[in-house]
Amino acid sequence: MIRPLVTRFAPSPTGYLHLGHVVNAIYVWGIAGAAGGRVLLRIEDHDRVRSRRENESALLEDLDWLGFHADTGRNPLLRQSDEEGAYADALERLRRTHHVYACDCSRKAIGSERYPGTCRDRGLEELPGRGRRLQIDPGTESFVDGLLGPQAQSPADEYGDLLLRDRDGHWAYQFAVTVDDDRQGITTVIRGTDLLSSTGRQIRLARMLGRAEPPMFLHHPLIVKASGEKLSKSNRDTGVRDLRRAGLTPQDVIGRAAAAVGLIEGERPVAAQAVRELFGRV
Repeated sequence: MIRPLVTRFAPSPTGYLHLGHVVNAIYVWGIAGAAGGRVLLRIEDHDRVRSRRENESALLEDLDWLGFHADTGRNPLLRQSDEEGAYADALERLRRTHHVYACDCSRKAIGSERYPGTCRDRGLEELPGRGRRLQIDPGTESFVDGLLGPQAQSPADEYGDLLLRDRDGHWAYQFAVTVDDDRQGITTVIRGTDLLSSTGRQIRLARMLGRAEPPMFLHHPLIVKASGEKLSKSNRDTGVRDLRRAGLTPQDVIGRAAAAVGLIEGERPVAAQAVRELFGRV
């Protein structure tokens, strides 16, 4: 582990916390505690359409109820929606050293996860209603995941040129979190395996933005349904608020989440202050 370890818990206020978020909190606070590190709380509300302040308030209330308290980022609260200047500055830095261009392609027109570079050489004027993309050159990004071991990804081949800002003027997830992790001194990113495919892009982008040493990444297991699908806020799966109303204690909820991903054998109460014990010394 990179020391001193600084990691983050970064929920999006597009719904309520569910057991999947609790799993992430267990890993974040558990590993930080075992390593003598710190946890930063960041509200990732880059999606202005789906983010709601009432959801943000509920997220914070549920975290307090569970007993997960961040070392920084709560007073004042760190929100992506308050960081317009930081993202605009990062975009300008990329313009000075790399090829940033306007793009009017819709998701429907692209038709896949990989952007083929349609607008790269069109010379479109940067007008409202057009996105901004960054040219990504070929090459492999190799890294060692904290749980999964050696990994190699090829951002250009797998995803093409990177979207920085969408056609509605919203900063893109990959861009916003990479800028944030650099500015906020995050040394270790702890998240679910559903985001493993983002890692190569974020390492490449961090380097293009001038970060000499990217953060370490650790991707933990997800809770999945019998169908194999991951839990989702939009599907109202196993919400913390529902479990509270059903009479479960914070320790019950944390224990259920820990058991669901094999951190403990069988469900038993686990307090937030004790999750570091699930990881020994790291």
